[in-house]
Amino acid sequence: MFIDRAKIRIRGGHGGNGVTAFRREKFVPRGGPSGGDGGRGGDVWLVADSGLNTLLHLRYNPEHTAERGRHGEGSNRSGREGEDTLVRVPVGTQVLDAETGDFLVDLAEEGQRWLAAKGGRGGFGNAHFASSTNRAPRYHQEGSAGEERELQLELKLLADVGLVGFPNAGKSTLISTVSAAKPKVADYPFTTLEPHLGVVDLGDYRTFVVADIPGLIEGAHGGAGLGDRFLRHVERTRLLLHLVDVSSGSGRDPVSDYEIINRELASYDPQLAERPQFVVATKLDALDEPERLESLRRRAREDGREFFEISSVTNRGVRELVQAVARE
Repeated sequence: MFIDRAKIRIRGGHGGNGVTAFRREKFVPRGGPSGGDGGRGGDVWLVADSGLNTLLHLRYNPEHTAERGRHGEGSNRSGREGEDTLVRVPVGTQVLDAETGDFLVDLAEEGQRWLAAKGGRGGFGNAHFASSTNRAPRYHQEGSAGEERELQLELKLLADVGLVGFPNAGKSTLISTVSAAKPKVADYPFTTLEPHLGVVDLGDYRTFVVADIPGLIEGAHGGAGLGDRFLRHVERTRLLLHLVDVSSGSGRDPVSDYEIINRELASYDPQLAERPQFVVATKLDALDEPERLESLRRRAREDGREFFEISSVTNRGVRELVQAVARE
């Protein structure tokens, strides 16, 4: 199950209390104060982990608290510091303040750490308060509470290439053809309900990552269909492959589909609409009206975009497309 949003509550460990104690030793009738300080509470850290690809583990485990510091002891012994708590998140997770919506950090690199909540300070024991005028203080300091906050986590997948287009345009078939990813493929809209990543091997240890997101429909930026919920997963991509079904079986006009998707991208984020984009005509094996293909080709040229025609079923044009993406 793919979860790309989660809300968590984190709390730094409480600082340990200081202690009131006096030295008690044979032949030392007035040993003086010997209360140790409390240990500081543990911190809560968020850590980017490439072994994770979903926030599912945090959806059902939203509370994270670091260990509290130990109390001080007699004989000037300080309490042990609390253990830090590590909250592992997928690489590409953005962190926002759940109350204000303020952006806090983008964990975009493997192993990147961010201090989410500091532990509380340990309290002073009575030995700390001894002075020339107060040789035997009978008080100590309590430890302070750790920081507490609620965070909204949003995952944006890291990919080089993003696939966009109407439902059933052939996006999942293409990614399953060029990579080892195996999304569900079927002849009906919205077969893909969650994003998929596929790694394309170019040989000589060269690869690029492709993101397949659920199909868009008109009004997606306003919440129609699956809405724009998954569009953020292609925000980080360097190139968009805009797949358009040119077969007459779709019952739609390819040029109209092309224009609608680009309007949706511009409505969601104008920068996304300006991203380099290849226009890819799909399902050539089912093409029965060549004019549908030619009209889309003319429209893509008007926009100054490279045009490709493929059939993922017969592999026609797929190799040329992959090579062009690699050059880009």
